[in-house]
Amino acid sequence: METAAVTAPAADDLLAWLRASGEEMHTHTLAALLEEHAALARAKEAAEAANEAKTRFLASVSHEIRSPLNAIYGYAQLLERGTGDGAQNGVEAGKVIRRSAEHLSNLVEGLLDIAQVESGSLKLARDTIRFPAFLEQIVAMFEPQAAMKGLALRLDLPPTLPEFVRTDPKRLRQVLINLLSNAIKFTDCGEVVLRAHYRNELATFEIIDSGIGIAPADVERIMLPFERGTASAERAGVGLGLAITQALVTIMGGDMRVESTPDEGSRFIVRLMLSRPLSPPADLPAHASTHFYLGRERTLLLIDDDPAHREALRGLLEPRGFRVLTAQGGEEGLALAAQTQPDLVLLDVSMPGMGGWEVASQLRQRHGPTLRIVMLSGEAADSGPQQSAVVPADIFVTKPFDFDHLLDVVSAQLGLEWPQVASHSADDKALPALVAAEAQPHLAEIERLVRIGHVRAIEARIDALAAIGPDAAALAERMRVHLDAFDLKALAALAATGGTR
Repeated sequence: METAAVTAPAADDLLAWLRASGEEMHTHTLAALLEEHAALARAKEAAEAANEAKTRFLASVSHEIRSPLNAIYGYAQLLERGTGDGAQNGVEAGKVIRRSAEHLSNLVEGLLDIAQVESGSLKLARDTIRFPAFLEQIVAMFEPQAAMKGLALRLDLPPTLPEFVRTDPKRLRQVLINLLSNAIKFTDCGEVVLRAHYRNELATFEIIDSGIGIAPADVERIMLPFERGTASAERAGVGLGLAITQALVTIMGGDMRVESTPDEGSRFIVRLMLSRPLSPPADLPAHASTHFYLGRERTLLLIDDDPAHREALRGLLEPRGFRVLTAQGGEEGLALAAQTQPDLVLLDVSMPGMGGWEVASQLRQRHGPTLRIVMLSGEAADSGPQQSAVVPADIFVTKPFDFDHLLDVVSAQLGLEWPQVASHSADDKALPALVAAEAQPHLAEIERLVRIGHVRAIEARIDALAAIGPDAAALAERMRVHLDAFDLKALAALAATGGTR
């Protein structure tokens, strides 16, 4: 009896403990299930948002592809039928076709860049470029587009900007083009400015516009792939430009930030380390088809199964003084190389039968390192023979390529020298000796004032130069044009040469 009296309360306590433990376990289980459900709901929302973004992206890509394709197709039919206003119509058609092809090329490049960034396989080049000329060319690309919208497009460069820097020109060009294109697209009135600074090998680029601006809530979102701002979405492209731009800037070791006020404008600021080369590179002439390189004739062998590509390159290279031989396949190319001993081979990668890399290996074995081999292909540069420690080609150029870039590659591979192009402008003539002697102190002072940026003093000196006589007045007028445009670099060049450039 005593034992039962003692053990009964213990049993009741155990039963209560079991009930409490069961409720606690049930609570924990229920909480875990709720958390799992919430996580699944968040994942579902993210997946649906991603699908919606990709659906919008595919719709945008379809429009971005069809528009330039329609222009290419239409003008190609006009040229084929010979309709229109003759040569001038053909020139305009060529411009439209080229611009449309460039648009398609940039779109494809953007898609590939996103894939390479996400996979971590994007590689950077390290080339020397003419820094001011590089920026001038980029701005010149957008001048017609800005003029059509009635926008002022300015390039603001300090006179202390270095002549040469080292960078990946393709990627830097892509960054600046993306930002300038957006600035013009989203600006209806006012101006767009590309401003550059350089100090201690740190280059700072500012792209400033007076456009519609960016809402604070959109600043971070527009940097994501396939996303676009909510304001004026009908003007946006496929939603890749800013995402690629930010990724490229990061990969190049720089940073990018945005300052924007809705309805007032935006300022994109990019900072990159651009080192100066130890020695300036060899010059190339202006892109005129009548200028030949110096020295003996060089023989180029072009191996490509596409006859249109062969003829296009022949038409571009022969006017520059090259002897161009062509072959439509690997076997024919190897035989022709054995007969002619070319200086450089332009070789397509993807060909029926013997592929480009196999042809390159045999060319290298038979002709040694003196034969320069340039691979031309629409495939990625890392699509070559991975198992081989020695890559048989000297350089890889991705299709479609700019002809001037290809000419730079060929010139660098062959170590060509080009004549300096003399200007034939009626304005570019030296001052008469007596006038030059009297003008020299003014020119020297203008050159000094340009270096310190004293604009009012420059204006006074130009007026003093104009008072010397008609010849000096003509030079002074040219200087005023550069000063009004705040092109101090060109003004300094005129002062240094006495108007001969």
